Amino acid sequence: MTTSAAEPAVGDVPARLYLAIGRLSRALRRSGSPGLGHGSISALSTLVNCGELRLGDLAAKEGVAAPTMSRIVASLVESGYVGREPDPADRRAWLVRATDSGERIVSGVRSTRVLELGRRLDRLAPDERERLVAAIPVLESLLAD
Repeated sequence: MTTSAAEPAVGDVPARLYLAIGRLSRALRRSGSPGLGHGSISALSTLVNCGELRLGDLAAKEGVAAPTMSRIVASLVESGYVGREPDPADRRAWLVRATDSGERIVSGVRSTRVLELGRRLDRLAPDERERLVAAIPVLESLLAD
């Protein structure tokens, strides 16, 4: 059985989707980062969304080793985007939280990236945009555990 260019072979779909999502994500990450790296923006976004976390819990959520997260948080503390204090329940652990300045950075980065994505969507033909909008719930279902 052959497939047309409009209908990729089933085995190609995961690879093509992986590449397309990854490339789009990288392109959007390049817009709106005010000198902070992806790891810093990601950790800061997690703190904004989750609230105060222990340093180890933040590292686990971000999927990085504790020493890596310690370096990221130290840089964010130095920049004034994150506050850090000892955990009253365990003085060996640290609690970290986004500051108001950190929340503004995350909001600005998100706005810039959403605007860039909007510009890219505006370049689509109306029927392509409709198909993409119809696919959003399907893509969201892929995020479920």
